[in-house]
Amino acid sequence: MPFKFNADGTIAIDGEKKLPIFIHPNGTEAPFDADTTLGTITRLNGEAKTHREGKEAAEAKLKTFEGIEDGVAALAALNTVKSLSSGELKTAAQVKEIQDAAAKTAQEQVAAQAKTSATQLQELTAQLEKRTSELNTHMIGGGFSSSKLFTDDKHPLRLAIPPEMAKAYFGNNFKVEDGKTVPYDAAGNKIFSPTRPGEIADFDEGLAQLVQACPFKDQILKGSGASGGGATGGGAGAGAGKSMTRAAFDAATPAAKAEFAKGGGAVTD
Repeated sequence: MPFKFNADGTIAIDGEKKLPIFIHPNGTEAPFDADTTLGTITRLNGEAKTHREGKEAAEAKLKTFEGIEDGVAALAALNTVKSLSSGELKTAAQVKEIQDAAAKTAQEQVAAQAKTSATQLQELTAQLEKRTSELNTHMIGGGFSSSKLFTDDKHPLRLAIPPEMAKAYFGNNFKVEDGKTVPYDAAGNKIFSPTRPGEIADFDEGLAQLVQACPFKDQILKGSGASGGGATGGGAGAGAGKSMTRAAFDAATPAAKAEFAKGGGAVTD
């Protein structure tokens, strides 16, 4: 369970910061500051935009060389015009010598500029991809941490596994598009809301449908006194009285595996 609860079922509040207390997978407790989380997402969005604009500027700079199929010939023509003196054309030998020197210099300058622009474009692309990946990871991870499938004991699909383990298994079914998390099913199709026809499902709606379609759904749901692989044994740990398939366990993070094993969870074939 990611949030700490009082004995009366209410969420525990940090006395100094007046914030709900979040329990990390390693057992440490810390106030959960939603404003700071939103600020981080906003900052990452801004950085991603800056790198994207820089990438576009570099691409635009490279386009200045478009349309010149023969750079040597173009430079030679310019040199020929410059070689005119008092309306008289210099001798062919002089023009050829000037053309060769100008063409060599121009080729070196163009090659150097193209190499620099290509390197800048590559660096900006890598930075943009890194920032985008960080933003996506932050948003999707936050969706699992705050999902009602973990925080609401009355949710019909209350999960008994830690959010980190659920993220390890279902995380690839979510993508960030236009600043929003979009759920996808196993076939790669977007998941739509069951209550808002024609609209994309929100995070919890998407996760709920993924859990419903999961082949070992009963093994990861919180039990209610039933027997079998999906029932809890009344233990306090996240894995107490639970069993999980080998595939699901192997897909979990080391921290989630440790928590599951610490709670007495059993791995089945």
